[in-house]
Amino acid sequence: MKKAILWANGDPPSKRIIGYLIRAGYNKIICADGGANSARKLNFVPDVIIGDLDSITDDNLNYFSDKSEIIKLNRQNDTDVEKALKYSIKKKFDELILIGATGSRLDHSFCNLGIMLKFYDKIRIKLLHRQSVLCAYEGDVEIKTSPGETVSIYGFDRKTKITSQGLKYPLKETSLPFGEKESTSNVALKDSINLTIKGGRIFLIRDFEAMRKNGQL
Repeated sequence: MKKAILWANGDPPSKRIIGYLIRAGYNKIICADGGANSARKLNFVPDVIIGDLDSITDDNLNYFSDKSEIIKLNRQNDTDVEKALKYSIKKKFDELILIGATGSRLDHSFCNLGIMLKFYDKIRIKLLHRQSVLCAYEGDVEIKTSPGETVSIYGFDRKTKITSQGLKYPLKETSLPFGEKESTSNVALKDSINLTIKGGRIFLIRDFEAMRKNGQL
């Protein structure tokens, strides 16, 4: 499977976690514009820097000029993260882990969450925020878990119905409309949970260390 880190211009995880991701097979780094600034701070060299290049500093642009492939795209209808995603799809990556997608600006954080849904059918994306990992799901899903692991589930509208097996607080044809109801801090009871999602997609948030121990990162 062809995997990469997509590094956006928000708050990245620790150097230790990024190093682990590289060793776990996410061995290409694609920076969306200003993500290259924090990459340099943490002593990582991107394989690709892509975007309109208005956020990367001149010093860092010069530093990476002979080390990374630099692609300037001025399409203003796409965010820099979208440009990086479209590049990844074109290069036939199977899976991305999105870092730096949250933190510094709330509007960018919301936009990047929406991008998870927008590109759902085109490429597999996991979003890492500090010690939490967010994934989007639809249909019938079996997920490896650890007993006692915290699992939080978020829906968006009333038409999306969720049924679960293996959770402490079970869902049965339950809708989780955003702003009205959620399944925060639910608990896995066994070494896997099963979800049936009808009528839409959901976000599921898990602990990074739990996923690492289960070989899912």
